[in-house]
Amino acid sequence: MGITRGFGVDIGGSGVKGGLVDLEAGALDGERLRIPTPQPSTPEAVAEVVAEIVEKFQWDGPVGVTLPCVVKHGVALSAANVDKGWINCDAQQLFAARLKRKPEDIVVMNDADAAGIAEMSFGAGVGKNGTVVLLTFGTGIGSAVFLDGKLVPNTEFGHLQVDGHDAETRAAASVKEEKDLSWEEWTPRVTRYINVLEDLIWPDLVIAGGGVSKKAHKWLPLLKVRTEVVAAALKNDAGIVGAAWAAAHGVRP
Repeated sequence: MGITRGFGVDIGGSGVKGGLVDLEAGALDGERLRIPTPQPSTPEAVAEVVAEIVEKFQWDGPVGVTLPCVVKHGVALSAANVDKGWINCDAQQLFAARLKRKPEDIVVMNDADAAGIAEMSFGAGVGKNGTVVLLTFGTGIGSAVFLDGKLVPNTEFGHLQVDGHDAETRAAASVKEEKDLSWEEWTPRVTRYINVLEDLIWPDLVIAGGGVSKKAHKWLPLLKVRTEVVAAALKNDAGIVGAAWAAAHGVRP
């Protein structure tokens, strides 16, 4: 019998979310716990919150953790929407020490990559070949790219230059909130962003994730793009599910 349960923690700019995952169904196993991201969001402060979440569920197995960072071999190499102290932080060792686990029982990965793994394994990307892009619209814009089902890790397409601006400063969901934009006002910004991405890599499918995926019916029909765009099936739980799956299977992008 394979591994049927796992645990994932998804660290974002505004909240840290974690919970048990049913790895057969590809869904949360019960309610998740969300704690506001500490400010400043230093590695040590965030590790305390991660430990609080894991301990709340009394979970003693492998743990998958996502970061809004480029992550290679467990080390964070960038810091988008979190404290710059994450840059060059050995996150795998940090979480292993705080959670009292062996380093091999901790998998740390980019948040969008984790969400993409979940969508490709259980959601909108199941069975999809060609070039599939998951875009997470939240505090920033995360991206995960898959070629014939295989992850190309650590793409940072949220930082594409669009009309002289970093894309996520114009089209992230947080911008909609901050500027109090209607769906009709915000969606053209997303259209322009996807148009630039389309001209760069010509995707076969775009999966729209992040918090705004819960209201996809309000804005996806307003997009004017050539690529099929669908809502993420796992909505905002995709990062937790993907991280748990990766940790349970020892997958390190």
